[in-house]
Amino acid sequence: MQPSAQQPEANLPGSITGTVVDPKGAPLSGAKVALTREGKSLVPEILTGDDGQFTFVNITPGPFVVTVSGEGFASQTASGVLQARESFRIPQIALAVATAVTEVRVELTPFEVAQEQIKEQEKQRVLGVIPNFYVSYVSNAAPLTPKQKFNLAWKSTIDPVSFAVTGVISGIQQSQNDFSGYGQGASGYAKRYGANYADFAISTYIGGAILPSLLKQDPRYFYKGTGSKKSRALYAIANAVICKGDNGKWQANYSAILGSLAAGGISNLYYPSNDRGGKLIVENTLIGIGSSAGINLLQEFVMKKLTPNLPKNEPVPGQSTGN
Repeated sequence: MQPSAQQPEANLPGSITGTVVDPKGAPLSGAKVALTREGKSLVPEILTGDDGQFTFVNITPGPFVVTVSGEGFASQTASGVLQARESFRIPQIALAVATAVTEVRVELTPFEVAQEQIKEQEKQRVLGVIPNFYVSYVSNAAPLTPKQKFNLAWKSTIDPVSFAVTGVISGIQQSQNDFSGYGQGASGYAKRYGANYADFAISTYIGGAILPSLLKQDPRYFYKGTGSKKSRALYAIANAVICKGDNGKWQANYSAILGSLAAGGISNLYYPSNDRGGKLIVENTLIGIGSSAGINLLQEFVMKKLTPNLPKNEPVPGQSTGN
């Protein structure tokens, strides 16, 4: 019986042969060769022999694509159309050395991460006006360096709103004749203003920069925002006397407590003589702790709702929440 009686002449299989060489023209042994048609494999993948040759047999006629790859070489493809009963020989395939791909992974240093987070903090203003720099809404924020702590204190003390708030407080004190030794009139107001601003600046620098740098403590309040109202309230109050260390662990807030004591002691240099003494130091310290607790409660339940430009609370690789 003739072949055409069993199988149409147009469908009789053929073979595909080729040779693979390296960039210098030497036969390349062990290169992988795949044969596909319309994205589908026609036969299993084969390897080139010692002479760099490969052969696919019993392949049905039609278009094909040969893909050759080897370790350290860039892949090459060749295509053609196999006719019935044809022995198709592909022109020699020369593989080129693969271009080295270098993965460059850029990671920010802790200083750079903290710097970016500080930039976000410095956008935080209650009602878009009042500075809210000393609260972090990123629970695992990177620790601050001494330089960053001093920069944060500097920007807080020179903010125009800080001067305005000091002016309002001084006006209220004058209207109530607090610290009467300062007297009244423009002179009395100026003295009260100077004393209030000095209290604010000294407390900010000692409690927010100098001692935190020496004791390796973070001067910021870390917003909790989760849990019951009671747990959040207790957390806020406790943060008047505890803080995060630069190591991410909670510890006694020696910076704030000693800072209030130091600021109270220094204030004896410029307050009226009848208001000086140990009582002033103790009062200023207790007032500082109490006001911190009150401000923390506002931070936990009120301030965030009134503060635009909040950063996203995204985790920082390698940082611990310290909880």
